[in-house]
Amino acid sequence: MEQLTEHWPAVVIGGGPAGLMAAAELARAGQRVLLLEAKPSLARKLLMAGKSGLNLTKDEGLTQLMPQYGEAAENLRPMIQAFDATSVQDWARGLGQELFTGSTGRVFPTKMKASPLLRAWLAELGALGVTWRSRWRWTGWQGDALAFETPEGQKLVAADATVLALGGASWARLGSDGGWAEHLTARGIDLAPFKPANAGLVVNWSAHMETLRGAPIKGVRWQAGALSSRGEAVISARGLEGGGLYSVSAAVREGAELYVDLLPDLSLPEVSRRLARQRGKASLSNHLRRALKLGTARSALLQEFGRPLPQQPKDLAALIKSLPVKHAGLRPLDEAISTAGGVPWGAVGPDLMLRKIPGLFCAGEMLDWEAPTGGYLLTGCFATGRWAGRAAAGYLAGA
Repeated sequence: MEQLTEHWPAVVIGGGPAGLMAAAELARAGQRVLLLEAKPSLARKLLMAGKSGLNLTKDEGLTQLMPQYGEAAENLRPMIQAFDATSVQDWARGLGQELFTGSTGRVFPTKMKASPLLRAWLAELGALGVTWRSRWRWTGWQGDALAFETPEGQKLVAADATVLALGGASWARLGSDGGWAEHLTARGIDLAPFKPANAGLVVNWSAHMETLRGAPIKGVRWQAGALSSRGEAVISARGLEGGGLYSVSAAVREGAELYVDLLPDLSLPEVSRRLARQRGKASLSNHLRRALKLGTARSALLQEFGRPLPQQPKDLAALIKSLPVKHAGLRPLDEAISTAGGVPWGAVGPDLMLRKIPGLFCAGEMLDWEAPTGGYLLTGCFATGRWAGRAAAGYLAGA
């Protein structure tokens, strides 16, 4: 028996931040919108990110924001300019969320978690008339119709315009498994390989690091290639994690050596001068503690990566200011917070519509861009989702 196909003017596939933004823009433009999500509930990755405090954006102007997007900055510029850090904050306040800005410029909801924001956002989508369904997994096309696996079996949906916001290829258990890639490849879209972004490091610690699991590493600067970051990391059982490292992981991924400055607030001559003080009968470890106040975690890193330590103050100071981090690469792709790769910018027009598939738009982490955590990644997802939704609405209006 031939399967019936329902028809919608606009379909958004993927219920993360980019997909929700796209659905809202289409609905505001007067379109009937069907939002489909493979998981049992929407925005699971957003909720997970919000468990430790939902960092919505970084309160910076475009001059500071755009360099964080690397090679994709020029492609993303018009989208982020149209929905920048100030716009993100205004949008969240419009959903009834009180915000605060931390000392580093990171912006959070006062309630910290993502769930209050998400509830308000979904209520707005409902008021706009958006229909959403969960447990609908996109499996490509059957003829011109979009095909889905659902709890009721295979379903086909015809759409005049479609926005894909299916995420990258990390955190598969939350919905971003990269499975969409094969469907686009089958339609002749050449994709950029997925690569881990904002990923922790694998470090094969020696036994003496066992007692330091969970210890924060503060007051350091990480350097890899042209990237540097003044941020924290945490010693984990398997290596190093944390925003400070994530900001330079792209350079590490591409083969750059990683260094850590254990005393970024002191110049090399000053560190050398302090080390040259008479230490009497004190051991080198005690001398380092008294002269430099490195603390337990930083001292442990120095011993772990720097032994045997130089005896000359000048040489030891140079090591402390640029300590090579010995590691075994980044954590696996699925453990990364985000991914690079996906749909290349050359495959889409300025409106984010695929050049080879008219009426099909892409948004969020599906596109080949990356940004560090700290608000930049989420801002990019918001901005591209909004842009794709508006572009799809314009496409429908002109159809």
